[in-house]
Amino acid sequence: MKTITIVGAGYVGLVTGACLADLGNYVTCLDIDEQKIAGLQRGVVPIFEPGLGELIGRGADTGRLRFTADYADAIAKAEMIFIAVNTPATGDWSADMQYVRAAAEQIAKNIDHDVIIVNKSTMPVGSGDVVSEIIKANLKNPDIHFEIVANPEFLAQGTAVHDFQLPDRIVLGSYSPEAAQRVADLYLPLRAPIMITDLYTAEMIKYASNAFLATKISFINEIARICDRLGADVKEVAVGMGYDQRIGKRHLAAGVGFGGSCFSKDVMALAHMAAGAGLHPQLLNAVLDINYDQRNEIVDKAAVLLGSLRGAVIGILGLSFKPNTDDMRDAPSIDIIRSLLAQGADVRACDPAAKEKARAAIQDDRVIYCEDAYETAQGCDALILVTHWNEFRSLQPETLKSVMRQPILIDGRNI
Repeated sequence: MKTITIVGAGYVGLVTGACLADLGNYVTCLDIDEQKIAGLQRGVVPIFEPGLGELIGRGADTGRLRFTADYADAIAKAEMIFIAVNTPATGDWSADMQYVRAAAEQIAKNIDHDVIIVNKSTMPVGSGDVVSEIIKANLKNPDIHFEIVANPEFLAQGTAVHDFQLPDRIVLGSYSPEAAQRVADLYLPLRAPIMITDLYTAEMIKYASNAFLATKISFINEIARICDRLGADVKEVAVGMGYDQRIGKRHLAAGVGFGGSCFSKDVMALAHMAAGAGLHPQLLNAVLDINYDQRNEIVDKAAVLLGSLRGAVIGILGLSFKPNTDDMRDAPSIDIIRSLLAQGADVRACDPAAKEKARAAIQDDRVIYCEDAYETAQGCDALILVTHWNEFRSLQPETLKSVMRQPILIDGRNI
């Protein structure tokens, strides 16, 4: 049983904090967003993630999980402090470290005892050293001893709680094997393989993993385009490929491409790191190009089918970047809707969880948000299925046809 502070109450921070509390630790989740913290203290979970609300409620009821916006209060007794803040992409593709730097500085100014700092956020290779330097420069007492451990997360939105509780592996990197082992002890109840390595390697494992998964998705989308031209069925092709154990079945679903807060920004950040090291990351660049081309491809398909998009009414089924989340970060629906509007189409849209966040992300009054797929289909010339929520799998084609102006459905997820 450890006393832990999580800096950052976003997807990674909340899931990590709630799950660690559920393992019997005492956890404080810290965030500078006072409104978010006030909501969490009332039991209001700010994100849609299956199972998370129940975990947070159980942790709060047992007293093992609490929330605060006060750094001094949060880390007063912490044995370990996890940094789980956002590292979004910048205009030059590098990872924006401003939130990590701010967190490290505040940690240094408020700790008065020895502690282990755990980098949970996805940070560029070498970030452990950066965090260490910031903390050293801002410590009130230079005699305080701390160690840095990299512990990258491998949580997929929509299955994040499951991913934490049943991980494929735990990766830890540090200059101190003793500190890494103490963090490893947190995860022993999960009975997962634990890999302890050096700091830079642990940081790189996260980027390499996400880049490879993104590559698989872009690869099958490239194959899908070839299949379309040659008359082959990409779904059957993916099944045939997936039986090969060297390839595997996962991440071979052709469609409108990946979105979200991880794959795109991590591939961009890795490409930026490679270019900074004097390399030419041509495969990584191609992965990104193919992915964004898929969004244009789906709009082009609608234009070809209808002859023109000007004056057409297009329904969008699914807005979040993937099912079982309300996250709109880099969601394919945003680019698709903006492209449709730019070409003169009227847009109707629905999503089981992300409607309000989509409204804030798209910020265009020309988009009409509907309650469900059948309302969305009213008077449409075409429907584009963008996010593969389960409820869209059981739609009744005859009912859709009866309310549409033209019976065209473009299945952007092959469901």
